[in-house]
Amino acid sequence: MMNLDFETYLSPYTWRYGSQEMRRIWSEAHKRRLWRRIWLALAETQAEFGLVTPEQVADLRAHMDEVNVPRALEIEAELHHDLMAELKTFAEQAASGGRILHLGATSMDIEDNADVLRMRQSLDLLLGELRKLLLEFADKIEAWADIPLIAFTHLQPAEPSTLGYRLASYAQDLLEDWEGLNAIRRGLRGKGFKGAVGSGAAYAELIGSAALPRFEQRLSERLELPFFLIANQVYPRQQDYRLVSALAGLGAVLYRFAFDLRFLQSPPIGEWREPFGEKQVGSSAMPFKRNPINAEKINSLGRLLAQAPRLAWDNAAHSLLERTLDDSANRRTLLPESFLIADELLRVARRILRGLQVDFVAMQRNLDAYGPFAAVERVLMALVKAGADRQEMHERLRRHALVAWEAIQNGGANPLAEELAADAHLLQYLNADQIGALMDYSHYLGDAAQRARQLAANIRRLET
Repeated sequence: MMNLDFETYLSPYTWRYGSQEMRRIWSEAHKRRLWRRIWLALAETQAEFGLVTPEQVADLRAHMDEVNVPRALEIEAELHHDLMAELKTFAEQAASGGRILHLGATSMDIEDNADVLRMRQSLDLLLGELRKLLLEFADKIEAWADIPLIAFTHLQPAEPSTLGYRLASYAQDLLEDWEGLNAIRRGLRGKGFKGAVGSGAAYAELIGSAALPRFEQRLSERLELPFFLIANQVYPRQQDYRLVSALAGLGAVLYRFAFDLRFLQSPPIGEWREPFGEKQVGSSAMPFKRNPINAEKINSLGRLLAQAPRLAWDNAAHSLLERTLDDSANRRTLLPESFLIADELLRVARRILRGLQVDFVAMQRNLDAYGPFAAVERVLMALVKAGADRQEMHERLRRHALVAWEAIQNGGANPLAEELAADAHLLQYLNADQIGALMDYSHYLGDAAQRARQLAANIRRLET
């Protein structure tokens, strides 16, 4: 923060959103170090084929980390080409090795491979954060697997479930995102070294067409990066689309978790609250406010991340013939900001979950208010089994339910169980004790707790 120039525009991702580790991966200096690493790998491989001397390779290696962005920007102001400016900066520093830099290459042989290396590093960072979040979910699911609550459908009270099962619904989606992102991570491929249109013609002039497969294989081994078999001037932009779509999918799960928290934090329900610092201010005007600002931040950034696949789709679809340049400018923000948003979402979600405040009294109050309605179906089934007319009983139960609902709206307790146990017509088929037992909603939970624990156990495998 102390080194930032606040007299010019700063992106919020420069300091507010995302981690320092993710910012470092997408920094200008790191990008240029990767370019230099790729130029060095190219020179080392060309040395194996007799095109470059060991002394030239050693010279490049000695200056590989001497990135000088101000000098490169000076050169770029004249050339209007950022990679050529870095190349010339490197060549100035390495007098001998600089003479053979970029031999046979086109810009995207360097830039595209560097981008994929950064994607892979970014995914490693995100997967580490996602693993931590999943294990946090496992802790909470196991601790709260049996605690009952009233579940909501259509944002209306529905039937009982458990707190652990509700959390398991988010965790299951996140576990699938974990598996999907790992698959994408394993499948990432670089462009390789195929020249201006992907034919490898320039390299073939240097070493012969027959040697090209071995040439690319050695570069792949040096960079520890598999390459596409077919690429034009750039690697297929479908790869960007698949990756960004997966990040947006991860964002959708975290968005839902945050939105649900905001609903449950509203005072009329009051079951969940995000952590609130001792000195935290909720409102400049209303001192009493405890706004769910972290959940709102997840929703705000999540909406932005959701738009990224649309742009990545356009870049892939409009990559006409062997390459157009109309994706270049937007990819400078599309890729880093997609990763930085996903990084911020994961870190904030973990902070919320770790400090999640659950009001068990409010949860029980809501369950007591609305749980009896869920038991009415059990009573109906029992009445019909005892010989009652299903349609007639349905209507009687509906009328009782409406009276009970009105009592709740007027601030009273739910009288439904008592009303049913006193209905003479129902007592012709079931006695009061039977009706009371059927109206006990505390056990109307199916096997939700067991399945929640099973999901937590599945997550625990990530620890090994």
